[in-house]
Amino acid sequence: MRKTNFLLATIFTFIFSFSAVAQTETNTDEDKLSLDSGTLENQFEYLTKKSNNWRDERGQSYEVVRNDWIAKLKSHTLDSLKALKKELADTQNKVASQTQEITQLKNSLNNTKTNLEETNLEKDSMSLFGLQMSKAGYNTLLWSIIAGLLALLFFFIFKFKNSNSVTKEAKLKLEETEEEFEEHRRNALEREQKVRRQLQDELNKNRNS
Repeated sequence: MRKTNFLLATIFTFIFSFSAVAQTETNTDEDKLSLDSGTLENQFEYLTKKSNNWRDERGQSYEVVRNDWIAKLKSHTLDSLKALKKELADTQNKVASQTQEITQLKNSLNNTKTNLEETNLEKDSMSLFGLQMSKAGYNTLLWSIIAGLLALLFFFIFKFKNSNSVTKEAKLKLEETEEEFEEHRRNALEREQKVRRQLQDELNKNRNS
């Protein structure tokens, strides 16, 4: 019997303590509600909880709210809407500014890509007589010119050697001809001298006889 009474007393004590704590928390939450601070939702809740109930003759229920409370809540609501509009306008301006910056960055990126392509094209090409040529074409043309010049050089060297050989051969033949002519002239001179001596001898014989 004593155990049962003790258990019942403990249960009643726990229920009473829980109710007291819940009531305290409720009162604390209500104390936090105010028309001068907090969110609009909390201010509306404050207005609802602080308003008085009234019923008309037909039993229709109404909430009686002080005019200054309504005016204050209206002012706070308008201020909040004004702040929201300002924040929205600032956000829109920021978005517009960021959009303009993005557009400028895109244009700058496109210009950079164009300049890079032109730079790569100029790097991979050479100018010859005012004409843009690829490096491969320029190198091919350059080596073709060099090969042509070397071919002409070898051709002229060959022609020079050939002409030099012909000139030497002609000089040799000329020298041989001159020697033959000189030999012929000496022989002719000797024959002429011999004939003159014979003629002179004949003349001398005729005179002596």
